[in-house]
Amino acid sequence: MGQSNYNGALQKPLGSGFNAKSTSTEVIKGIDLSGKIALVTGGNTGIGLETVKTLSNAGAKVIVPARDMDKAKKNLQGIGNVEIEEMDLMDPASIDTFAGKFLASERPLHVLINNAGIMWVPLRRDGRGIESQLAVNYLAQFHLTSKLWPALKKASGARMVNVSSQGHQFAPFNFEDPNFEHREYETLQGYGQSKTAVNLFSLELDSRAKEFGVRAYSVHPGSIGGTELGREAPLELFIQMGYCDEEGNMLPEIVASLKTVPQGASTTIWCATSPQLDHIGGVYCEDNDISELHLGQEFSVGVKPYSLDETNAKRLWELSEKLTGIPFPLD
Repeated sequence: MGQSNYNGALQKPLGSGFNAKSTSTEVIKGIDLSGKIALVTGGNTGIGLETVKTLSNAGAKVIVPARDMDKAKKNLQGIGNVEIEEMDLMDPASIDTFAGKFLASERPLHVLINNAGIMWVPLRRDGRGIESQLAVNYLAQFHLTSKLWPALKKASGARMVNVSSQGHQFAPFNFEDPNFEHREYETLQGYGQSKTAVNLFSLELDSRAKEFGVRAYSVHPGSIGGTELGREAPLELFIQMGYCDEEGNMLPEIVASLKTVPQGASTTIWCATSPQLDHIGGVYCEDNDISELHLGQEFSVGVKPYSLDETNAKRLWELSEKLTGIPFPLD
């Protein structure tokens, strides 16, 4: 079934022909998704909404689970081939209910896009005591994927895209204290380890799932203007990150580097549909290609080796089963 990407063995650009400025419409051109079923979490705002539009326009039936049903119905109005269902990623019981309803329909699932996420929030915990960025950005992905696994297998050729971030470079995964029970909470550390977990999960899932025809990818969409993701971050954090001046004005070089929403959704769409990835998975992608390994210290393009480490990936899988209480044997 091909080589795994453990320790970044496959982490080399393909020369896809696309780049950071390519849009979701451009990368899906010529691809027909008629008869395919896709699911997009966080699909009613930002790049998730653009992802839904693009998949729908290519002929797919798109399932959009949403916590706020009224908002989802309003934002998705007029888009064809869309089903909206209720689901709250902070509530494990809600994930179970949604997945159970989907499985009861006995439909295959050809594309699963775990797009929903939160960023740079104050310390919160879910009902299990798990820090909220870890719960929403990663453990909900593990939980939902495990419950939908029978439908992914049934597709006889499925792809799963987990939206990660360059922010994984903020922190490796802290196996000793993932929930900040014995260390001071720092929101960038929480965000960073949650996205490192996404990369490790995609790596390990692909290695285990490829024999069943399911391939997995992690994606950095880029820095994007016009989304709600950073709405809770204090101004001090944006100044610390070098994004804004003391008055809260975004620096010109930052503005110039931002992607549009269609550009931000493009790498997700490329990973979900491109025939260039038919025989490769478990890779971290950005700007519509497989990214290079990032071996330096600066915050920059590329993927950190610690988030593609085979030992870390297997260890995280076991911890995820423990934290969620869900065995995920992939049989």
